[in-house]
Amino acid sequence: MNLLARPAVRLLPLAFGSLLAGAAAAQSLPELYEAARAHDAVFQAARAQYDANVFRADQALAGLLPQVALQGGASRTGFGNANPAVDRDFTTRSATISASQPLYRPANMATWEQSRRQVQLAASQLETAAQDLIVRVSQAYFDVLAAQDTLAFVRAQKAAVSEQLAAARRNFEVGTATITDTREAQARYDLVLAQEIAAENDLRVRRLALDTLVGRADTQPEPLPAAVAAVPPQPPDLDAWVRMAEEASPAIAQARLALDVARLETEKARAGHLPTLDLTASRNATQSPQGTTTSALGTRSNAGQVGVTFTVPLFAGFATQNRIRETLSLEDRAQAELDNARRSVAQATRVAYLGVLSGTGQVRALEAAEASSQSALDANRLGYQVGVRINIDVLNAQSQLFQTKRDLAVARYNVLLGKLRLRQASGTLTPDDLRPLVTP
Repeated sequence: MNLLARPAVRLLPLAFGSLLAGAAAAQSLPELYEAARAHDAVFQAARAQYDANVFRADQALAGLLPQVALQGGASRTGFGNANPAVDRDFTTRSATISASQPLYRPANMATWEQSRRQVQLAASQLETAAQDLIVRVSQAYFDVLAAQDTLAFVRAQKAAVSEQLAAARRNFEVGTATITDTREAQARYDLVLAQEIAAENDLRVRRLALDTLVGRADTQPEPLPAAVAAVPPQPPDLDAWVRMAEEASPAIAQARLALDVARLETEKARAGHLPTLDLTASRNATQSPQGTTTSALGTRSNAGQVGVTFTVPLFAGFATQNRIRETLSLEDRAQAELDNARRSVAQATRVAYLGVLSGTGQVRALEAAEASSQSALDANRLGYQVGVRINIDVLNAQSQLFQTKRDLAVARYNVLLGKLRLRQASGTLTPDDLRPLVTP
């Protein structure tokens, strides 16, 4: 009967070894993140949107640069007169090149300033998408590892219950136990079989989700360093994280830039009351080889013009005044959205920080519970050997131990993901934060 204590110790390494047999070909989390950057449709769409925003912003520079146009034309005229001798047809050809350079257009200048803010806004939005991708890949990565751990624990529990079932049958055959022990062990074994089937399916689903995200088939996540989850967040100060979020959060940066764009839109609206000044130049050439309506001789003329155009708006049907009122209201909305972004980011940072602290505390508690559950299992086995415990006590102790192990593994992954979410909430999440999660 002493043999019952030894196989459970050996089963976990064997179970993990079978699941991680392909560790030589395993991929690390940073490696899979880089693969996802090149494959994930959501991130690719965000990058394409960023490129589009950059090109759209560059269009605003056209309002400050010269505009040049070339125009040409040809016409055929049939000329008739009371005197048939002067009847004729003639062709007229003309070409004009014109150019203008804005000298003072405050609305165009405000549009260009807006475009610069919009490029920064697009960059911040792309950074948000990159941080979101880090979290999504990490979530899928940890889900696969947790599913692998769950399957390993279930198989180890199945082996332990199988041995307990065999022992109950032997004891029943020699008359030292009742049929109840055998039936209880059989029922627990059937239950674990059902759990194994569910765990295998869950692992397949988790792997499929990771494969889809990174664009690879049959990914094998690399196991994480054992003690990485025990490291507390740095700095260990909630207020410091909130201040960091105020400075670095892409959500706050986007709200600030949106407010700048709204204020510049108000400047553009007010520019509707201001004059404009443009430098203009043109050159025209006209040729009629067969003459004109006034002369039978061919003609050719060239004309050039250089000047400035000064325009003063006087009245636009109150459109400008109402446009200013509209942009002022939009500016108030942008200010309110900035205030909301600050509050939301501060709250999300606090929630994420407290979640990490709670998670690390839960890990420590589960580690203690694991040791206690192991001691309880050993005590129940010993009690079963000496006859003061029954088979169901051992089975319950086994179930409690393996459930605690599963909960501990999931809690560790949740702490790791919580740390990444904390950095995402504070706006400081980068791919370098995945490096500590690589097995040395």
